[in-house]
Amino acid sequence: MTTSETSRYVRLRVELVLEVGDSGALTGAALDRIAADEFMPDEERAHAESAVREDEAEAIAYLVDPFDLVSDVPGVELAQASWSSEQIDYDPDAEEWDLNEEDEEGEAYEGDEEDGDEDGGR
Repeated sequence: MTTSETSRYVRLRVELVLEVGDSGALTGAALDRIAADEFMPDEERAHAESAVREDEAEAIAYLVDPFDLVSDVPGVELAQASWSSEQIDYDPDAEEWDLNEEDEEGEAYEGDEEDGDEDGGR
């Protein structure tokens, strides 16, 4: 298949596990972001502030923006994004958290491998 026959769109899947070391700083930053959003309606702002105070995962969702991940990548424009966050039980030694597990096509994810593949080293 030639380059002209392939899609111009690429799906980038990223999974992160974050450890919250300072809940107060996280919540404060999220509340600051919400307060600075001049386009957020008051009713939505009140709901967002309440959610952020109750759940660290909600705070992270208000602070992490997929656009920030790709805004400096030359030659690309973000076409669509969705993201979510949730509190999880995390055991770095558990098999389910093995970063080298295989994806649907049977290819292993190798996040730090630099082999020059056009798919980012997968």
